Amino acid sequence: MIGQAPDPYIGRFAPSPTGPLHFGSLLAAVASYLQARTNNGRWLVRIEDIDPPREQAGADQLILDALQSYGFEWDDRVSYQSESANLHQAAVDDLLQRKLAYPCQCSRRMLKDVPVGALGPIYPGTCRDGCSGTEVAIRVRTDNEPIEFEDGLQGPIVQRLESESGDFVIKRRDGLIAYHLAVVVDDQQQGISEIVRGVDLLDSTPRQIHLQRLLGFRTPDYLHIPVATNRDGQKLSKLTGASGIALDAPRPTLVAALATLRQAVTPELEHSTLSEIWDWATTHWNPAQLCGLASVPDEQDSLATGKNGLR
Repeated sequence: MIGQAPDPYIGRFAPSPTGPLHFGSLLAAVASYLQARTNNGRWLVRIEDIDPPREQAGADQLILDALQSYGFEWDDRVSYQSESANLHQAAVDDLLQRKLAYPCQCSRRMLKDVPVGALGPIYPGTCRDGCSGTEVAIRVRTDNEPIEFEDGLQGPIVQRLESESGDFVIKRRDGLIAYHLAVVVDDQQQGISEIVRGVDLLDSTPRQIHLQRLLGFRTPDYLHIPVATNRDGQKLSKLTGASGIALDAPRPTLVAALATLRQAVTPELEHSTLSEIWDWATTHWNPAQLCGLASVPDEQDSLATGKNGLR
C-alpha cells in the first residue's frame, strides 16, 4: 500500500548455553547488534536451551555476563527457548494433523547406508506411508520445488529439499523438539525481521523457510556472515578449542571483532571507551565488506602483534 509505514526492524542473537561466549559467537552478536542499531531497530537476546544433553550448567549466565561486559544493550527481557515448548508442540501437532509430517521409526543404524549429499544423509522416505514403531521421531514432508532466497551477503541460494536432504526431523525420538522447528516458531513469535548469523547455518535456512511456508509464517530477511577461522583454517568453535572471550579487557577484543568483520578500524580505536567504540562501529558499520566471504581469519593475534598497524 502506498504510504504504508515499513515494518519495524527486529533482530536477535540466539546462543545455545553450551559454554561461555567465544570469539566466533561474539562476531555474530556484534554483526546482529550493529544491523539492528543502524536500522533503528530492536535487538533481542534469546537463549536456545532446548537440548539439555548438550548444555552446560550456568552457561546462560556466563553468556549474558559477557554481553554486558562488552557493552551490548538488549531490548526487552532475555527470553529462553524452553519457555515456548507449548508453541513448539502445537506447531508439530498442526503439521501432523494436516498430514504434512509423520512419525518415523528409523534409527541412525537403519539409515547408515542411505546416500549422503552436501547436507548430510538423504532420508529416503522409508516411513512416509506409516510405521509401527513405538519410539518415533517426527519428520516433516518435503518436495522438490526449489526453495530460493537472496541472502544479504552470500547472494542467491537455491535448494531442492527432497533430493538434497529428504524429509527432516522436527521432533526427536527422545521427545526433544528439533532446532529447525523451534527456531522458526520463536522467530515468528518475536517478530524477527532479519536473521544475522554465521554462514555455517546457511544450508539450514531452506529447511526453515520450508517450515515457515507450511506454518503460514513470514519469512524474515537473512544475512549470513563468514565464520572466523584459527591459524589452522578451522572454524572457531568449542569443538576446535575456542575459549571464552576475556571479560576483564573487552575493548581490544571488541576492536578485533570489528577488524575480523572487515570494518575499517583506526589505530586509536582500541584506546577509546566501550561507548566510543560502539558509537564508531554504529556510524561506520558496513556489512558489504563481507559480501561473498565464507570465512575470515581471526584478527585477535594480528592486532596484538601489530600486523595490521593498529599498535
